[in-house]
Amino acid sequence: MRRLLLALTMLALALPALAVQPDEILADPALEARAREITAELRCVVCRNESVDDSNADIARDIRLMVRERLVAGDTNEEAIQYMVDRFGEFVLLNPRATGANLILWVTGPVLLIVGLGIALVAIRRRKPGPEALSDAEEARLRQLLEE
Repeated sequence: MRRLLLALTMLALALPALAVQPDEILADPALEARAREITAELRCVVCRNESVDDSNADIARDIRLMVRERLVAGDTNEEAIQYMVDRFGEFVLLNPRATGANLILWVTGPVLLIVGLGIALVAIRRRKPGPEALSDAEEARLRQLLEE
């Protein structure tokens, strides 16, 4: 039983810790939950593929504080996210929107896959068939040559 408890304790300690500092946490639990939801969707501009919620970078802390300020000021989640996009660009979104210039990136991959499959299909269909069967005269000539 002790080993199981020790193992569970060690497992709990191994879980990732969020980088949110105690002085950043809002007093209103509903606003704090919204802030966590938003910052989990935002990318740290220094750490690359790490959310602002998980990053210990100074800029990530600044972004977390800005999000909380926007929520306290009365912004909706979408307005707070748009504020960050206006400030840092679309790169700040962990899941970029499929609109505008990003739409080209979202569509290009599947289109190229379909084009590649089409080219492969045409190449396979145009491939010359294997050698045709020998006629009776050709088989007789071949036997004659092999017997000599």
